[in-house]
Amino acid sequence: MAEAQNIPAGSTTAGSIAVAAESTVATRMSAPPSFDVADFPVPHGREEEWRFTPLERLRGLHDGTAVATDGSVTVEVTAPEGVVVETVGRDDARIGRAGTPVDRIAAQAYSSFEKASVVSVPKETVLGEPIRIAVHGEGGTAYAHQVIEIGAFAEAVVVIDHTGDAVVAGNVDYLIGDGAKLTVVSVQDWDDKAVHVAQHNALVGRDASFKSIVVTFGGDVVRLHPRVRYAGPGGEAELLGLYFTDRGQHQEHRLLVDHNAPHCKSNAAYKGALQGTDAHAVWIGDVVIRASAEGTDTYEMNRNLVLTDGARVDSVPNLEIETGEIAGAGHASATGRFDDEQLFYLMARGIPETEARRLVVRGFFAELVQRIGLPDLEERLLAKIEAELETVS
Repeated sequence: MAEAQNIPAGSTTAGSIAVAAESTVATRMSAPPSFDVADFPVPHGREEEWRFTPLERLRGLHDGTAVATDGSVTVEVTAPEGVVVETVGRDDARIGRAGTPVDRIAAQAYSSFEKASVVSVPKETVLGEPIRIAVHGEGGTAYAHQVIEIGAFAEAVVVIDHTGDAVVAGNVDYLIGDGAKLTVVSVQDWDDKAVHVAQHNALVGRDASFKSIVVTFGGDVVRLHPRVRYAGPGGEAELLGLYFTDRGQHQEHRLLVDHNAPHCKSNAAYKGALQGTDAHAVWIGDVVIRASAEGTDTYEMNRNLVLTDGARVDSVPNLEIETGEIAGAGHASATGRFDDEQLFYLMARGIPETEARRLVVRGFFAELVQRIGLPDLEERLLAKIEAELETVS
């Protein structure tokens, strides 16, 4: 079933530079952002921002009963020459500058971490190799904070790879300087019993470019909250994602793009496939265009392919516009089974039905995978998709 809406382009006028203030709400139906856990009531599952999440499977992250254990998660950073890697205390000025926690788990993670990892790329530095951050769970519960800072007119690609088994809550801050370009690939390839809840905050500088690619395969429960706001006009954000939700898994991606500055762009495109009993995927796409954000150009899209009976998808695109002076805005959401015409075309050419279905799924994901730009990672993800398809009945 498809649902789409487009707002025709309106006239654009030059506006004053918007102050990069934090959004007053996480969504329009939730509590204001805060660093204080006490400002968020314990969720019970009836709240708008929690109604899709299986709270009983969060291992106490949502109500404060989870107890952190030291050494349950290791972080290793491999970086090209010139990149600065630091471990800093809570008083570092860069921590929390990209965004404020928007729910109780994010606030708990912010209040509970002891040391943060900061990766900095100096201004005007163009990296020829990606920065690779390996996060590996070794059991237990952990709270984490990661900051990635890209100086003005610098360019970098960062791959954050999550593996192993743990219960992890954290915040990741992306600080993108004026004219800089940052691409981040966040891969959730956890073991089957892992729980991962994280808020990703991006502050995009004037005329800067930010591309986020979120890939989710593993874990029992994964709940990610990517957020973008702008520090000046001319910024661009591209939020891409793919997920393969298997039997019993809950994978939830909740996006918010806060257009708080004029003449900025954003594009969100997430694709997911689901198979098996009680496989549950949730995608929430919120875009807010403020009165000061004249000339905004934005679009968001979510596509889901249901491979077997027993799987469930909740897809909710939201668009709120406070000014008519925009370049364009729209959203689309679609969830369905295989395209019978595609299957017929392939099978009519002698391809067995099982192989034809695999080809359709590979083609469904290929467009997003190819936009990563790292051949070794693209091959690994395509191999992972192929492995998932081996279990389709």
